[in-house]
Amino acid sequence: MGSENLQLEQLAQQLLDLARRSGAEAAEVLQSRSHSRPVFFEANRLKQLESTQSEGTALRVWRNGRPGLAVAYGPVDPQSLVDKALALGELNEPETIELAHPQACLYPDIGEAVAVEQLVEWGRMAIALIREAYPEILCTGEWDCEVETTRLMNSNGLECAYTDTTLSCYLSAEWVRGDDFLSVSDGQTQRGKLDPVSVVNQILQRLEWSRDNVAPPIGRVPILFTAKAADMLWATLQAALNGKRVLERASPWSDRLGQMVTSPSLTIYQDPTAGPFSCPFDDEGTPTRPITFIREGILQNFYSDRVTGNRLGTGTTGNGFRPGLGSYPTPGLFNFAIQPGATSFEESIASISRGAIVDQILGSGAGISGDFSINVDLGYRVENGQVVGRIKDTMVAGNVYNALKQLVTICSDAEWNGSCYTPSLIVEGLSVTGKQG
Repeated sequence: MGSENLQLEQLAQQLLDLARRSGAEAAEVLQSRSHSRPVFFEANRLKQLESTQSEGTALRVWRNGRPGLAVAYGPVDPQSLVDKALALGELNEPETIELAHPQACLYPDIGEAVAVEQLVEWGRMAIALIREAYPEILCTGEWDCEVETTRLMNSNGLECAYTDTTLSCYLSAEWVRGDDFLSVSDGQTQRGKLDPVSVVNQILQRLEWSRDNVAPPIGRVPILFTAKAADMLWATLQAALNGKRVLERASPWSDRLGQMVTSPSLTIYQDPTAGPFSCPFDDEGTPTRPITFIREGILQNFYSDRVTGNRLGTGTTGNGFRPGLGSYPTPGLFNFAIQPGATSFEESIASISRGAIVDQILGSGAGISGDFSINVDLGYRVENGQVVGRIKDTMVAGNVYNALKQLVTICSDAEWNGSCYTPSLIVEGLSVTGKQG
């Protein structure tokens, strides 16, 4: 890996030198290299092993203030990439050049890789445990170890780099009972070690709850969103906290700094050092930092890149990220976290006299408006504190902002879904519709 990182550095410096000699007054190079070793299972058996590598280089230049961006994947012809970036810049209007200040930030490698044999063993163990309880079930899974290196250099003298190793798994159990088809899935994203027993226990619990199909509780009832389903709620809040949306007056919270916007039991923040992903600097070279967005229901901060932060008058928060190498930086989030509560998942269920659990949804959920109407892919009815069965052909509708003002319980079972750390939670103010009987 050391020689490969040296090649990245040499290529980046060559591009910066060529851009300067070609008339660019400023230039920036972002490089990404990843190596993934996924292990696939299908129909309870090991299907295939893969080893995939990808490498990309993005060059951003300014000549006469006009920005140009060009991208190459795999081998790079340095002069051709420079010429392309400069040519594309001629199509754009001049802008203020936003580049990070000179600094050298070469961070130590984070995370530990595991052997493919270990991934295979974890996958086989998980499938065996499920089939021990349910021999008729078919399992599909993927277990992966990914190593990603990111390097950023610019003509100001900035040089930042880090390598991040992350383990992940996904497991799906399919249960066919006559005309009834059930698919239960779960997964993990971790560092160093995956816990197949934990994933299996989650799936077995949901299979047990699904033995009987029952009618959904119609009307406005408490809804318990499990950790993986709660992502639907947080996507709306992430959009509302985006500094670019604030500038566009598209966020309902544009003028709400310092005001109560959710239930006082809710605290939301980001932490660049937490969880299975690290991000010591953003795609503009700004060091990342912990930020509290909502503290006990009160709006504290928005997140922004350099351009957005300057327009807001707050400066960048270190959240300038590119959706892809071929994109310009825009406000983005990482390691988005919701502070868990003190009530266990089991205690939360026991507190519901009549309501529903939403575990898997179909569709993308709410937008910036917060209004949504989702189909429940996997959900359960709760009566007198007990799960009595699976609900089908059910929809849940309401508004995210209103629901989070009527937050009943935040559970203690927070887990990482990708780069979002979220617990389960119970909200009110949502309506349930579906078939009766």
